[in-house]
Amino acid sequence: MKHHTREQLQVFAQIEPDVRPLNMSHSERLERWAELLEQSPTRHLATLYETEHQSAAVRDTLRSDGSPISVAFNDPMLRAAGLEDDTYGEALRFFGLRDWQLHGVICYCHFGATVHAATAAGLVRSILNGERSGLLARMRALFFG
Repeated sequence: MKHHTREQLQVFAQIEPDVRPLNMSHSERLERWAELLEQSPTRHLATLYETEHQSAAVRDTLRSDGSPISVAFNDPMLRAAGLEDDTYGEALRFFGLRDWQLHGVICYCHFGATVHAATAAGLVRSILNGERSGLLARMRALFFG
């Protein structure tokens, strides 16, 4: 076995620093997700079709390119913290959400085929703030200031 210094290895190999999982709290994960969504507030994001009518096994595998969940998955920080993919089930696990909470952010039945990133961000923030129904809170804010 031949040994090389780090400098010698850099000539023919890309050396990555040790990768350690990023430790983020439940609140920090949700806050990061909301911030990512707020970066392009007018962006139209894909929803997931009728999540409430799927079995848990099917619902957990649902995903869509360009969804609010895929915005989170595209973030290196959230992936480093353990987000493994952009499925509904993984979002439930990683963000520590209940079905009704994620349903309120991502389901077609609330928004149609797309949801504005700003709306999704507001719903994530309402979950972070402990509001019972993010959708109702968002609607209340829109209509009643």
